[in-house]
Amino acid sequence: MQYFFQNHNSSNLIVFFAGWGCDYNQFVNLHDKVDVLILYDYQNLELDFDFEKYQHIDLIAYSAGVFVSCLLSDKIPNIRKKIALCGNPYLFDEVLGISAKNIQVLQNISLDNYLDFRKKYMVFSEEEYEKYNKLQSLRSIESCQSELSFLQKIYQENKDKLSPNFDKAVVAENDLLFNVAAQKNFYKNKLIVIKNARHHIFFHFNSFEEITRI
Repeated sequence: MQYFFQNHNSSNLIVFFAGWGCDYNQFVNLHDKVDVLILYDYQNLELDFDFEKYQHIDLIAYSAGVFVSCLLSDKIPNIRKKIALCGNPYLFDEVLGISAKNIQVLQNISLDNYLDFRKKYMVFSEEEYEKYNKLQSLRSIESCQSELSFLQKIYQENKDKLSPNFDKAVVAENDLLFNVAAQKNFYKNKLIVIKNARHHIFFHFNSFEEITRI
């Protein structure tokens, strides 16, 4: 696992568990005044960061990061709020998570079709597509596929031991990777639906702090 730390000399911290295939570059359009720790590239679960100086920590987990956060949140003290974005703790459950059909879509991403994948699954409009390509992940396809294999492995090892507990959840109304109706049933009154959005929901926010206030 890798991380990117934005130091604003704050006594508060936002820990952001990014999704599969992500890196920090995809979120540079979000501007915060508090410190932000972006976690990504889950090919191990080693979390080496000093959290003790922070009075309050808000946890935001996105997509596959929702599952990963359930495995690591007990290592993070002073959590004030936990928010799930466009994801479910039961990451590879056929209904709640990414279906076998969509897993195959992810496994088949290549240099020949990754732009088509972005346009269909990640963004809602041509304007978002242009923005997304300027903020694209700098990771290789090989790195992403290795991460996917690791996530599948640790999910099988931990799926019966998960204790998901989120204060709020956000889903994109037009998400094609996760079953939106199933998320509504799972999160119930904790859920907020963002209209005119696909899986990359971050063009609807100006900062991580804004997400914590939903």
